Amino acid sequence: MNNLQIIGLAGTNGSGKDTVGQISADSYGYWFISVTELLRAEAKRRGQLAEREVLRTISAEWRREAGLGVLVDKAFAEYEKLKDQYHGVVMASMRNPGEADRIHELGGSMIWIDADPRVRYDRIQANAATRDRAEEDRKTYEQFLAEEQAEMHTSGDAATLDMSAVKDRCDIFLANDGNDLATLQASIKTALHL
Repeated sequence: MNNLQIIGLAGTNGSGKDTVGQISADSYGYWFISVTELLRAEAKRRGQLAEREVLRTISAEWRREAGLGVLVDKAFAEYEKLKDQYHGVVMASMRNPGEADRIHELGGSMIWIDADPRVRYDRIQANAATRDRAEEDRKTYEQFLAEEQAEMHTSGDAATLDMSAVKDRCDIFLANDGNDLATLQASIKTALHL
């Protein structure tokens, strides 16, 4: 029996965090929430485009105002309203070490998902329209790598993104280089101890 009721997903861009979250929901009874969608909704409310830079700015602003784990707290508050209907909650994408720490404080576990950079870039380009992010995802491979590099390391401001520090706090690591959903589903099942 799985005792992982709170799971934070983190990983490189295009690694499949939302796919892992959706499989966890569809196959294993978890409620999946994307904290990125919380940020997109806030950008829309403010009349701003939901571009990566805008989302990074909003997330840093929220962290400064309400603490480094604010996105986890917002997602967990939504889950609390529904928790009797689900086995647990899966939240994606944790991009600040304070979020990983908050997942652990709540008794949860962190999963890091990764894949080859070219595989990830090609996935993003192939799925941009279906993810309703065509404009945001339109960039060269070099721009994709540079953007990711900027998000991997701290700017010196604790409220900004630092994905390498999040990776250091992860408990479980999944490789998602292929496009075989059955293999990915088996990896998730193993990671969740099901």
